[in-house]
Amino acid sequence: MDTRAPAPLLPDGIVVRPMRPDDLDDAERLSDLAFSRIDAHSTGRTPQRAAAWKARTAHLLAQDGAGCWVADRDGRMVGLAVSLRRETLWALATLAVHPDWQGRGVGHVLLQAAGTHARGALRGMISSFSDPRAVRRYRTAGFDLHPQMLLEGVVHVDGLEASRHVRDGTGGDLEWMDSLDRGLRGAGRGDDHALLRATHRSRVVDRAHRRGYAYVGEDHTVVLLAASDRRTAAELLTDAWLGAAGEVVRQPHVTAANQWALDVGLAAGLSVRTEGYLCVRGLKPPTPYLHHGSLL
Repeated sequence: MDTRAPAPLLPDGIVVRPMRPDDLDDAERLSDLAFSRIDAHSTGRTPQRAAAWKARTAHLLAQDGAGCWVADRDGRMVGLAVSLRRETLWALATLAVHPDWQGRGVGHVLLQAAGTHARGALRGMISSFSDPRAVRRYRTAGFDLHPQMLLEGVVHVDGLEASRHVRDGTGGDLEWMDSLDRGLRGAGRGDDHALLRATHRSRVVDRAHRRGYAYVGEDHTVVLLAASDRRTAAELLTDAWLGAAGEVVRQPHVTAANQWALDVGLAAGLSVRTEGYLCVRGLKPPTPYLHHGSLL
């Protein structure tokens, strides 16, 4: 991956090496620490979210070992980068540096190492916090930055209309789901669907001339949504929130290209604010689409 800038020299004693399965515990703790310092709303991961992070990273390490790297100093992990390659798409799942080592070139070198997994990829995607150092790093690497929005608040279902076309997903839907993703982001998901299906509820619309799917968490957040048209996308997002009457939801990863999601959020009584960036290279922000924070 061309970073458009020479890599800085690493501080003495820093070694960048491939990630190993026995790194997962340290990697989870380091990423949680690093992201908690960046995200003012973070209170740290719950044990359940920590386990989910390790399961997802273990999956990516098994699938994409060439894109997973760590930085060590004296046997202590000070940074990590996890990336994935799906067909023509490369995506950065995680880039984290210990707060004591930020701003010293560690993140840049880790991004370069993970970027070797992108050779031959036509497209790239990263979901980023608003951290100025990360934003500068990704822009320097040739990515276009598109601000994301967060929908948040207590759900009022009076403004939402249920659709009779939404049903639970099955294994028989995976082929057209991959085809849909190829049209939206240039690549299917393959075995990533197995990971998502194991941890989230799958909801789909499969009609003669329109299709879409969403993965929904226990907190009613849609962690991933892809659709052939805005009507279908809105039906899937509405379906996720209908069971959350009176509850607070936080729906991240809404880009300006997805105004349909704002319409559903406003109808549900949610507020809107900006939070982070979707960074893309070789494609426009997908729509109708709500990207996954790590699997993109």
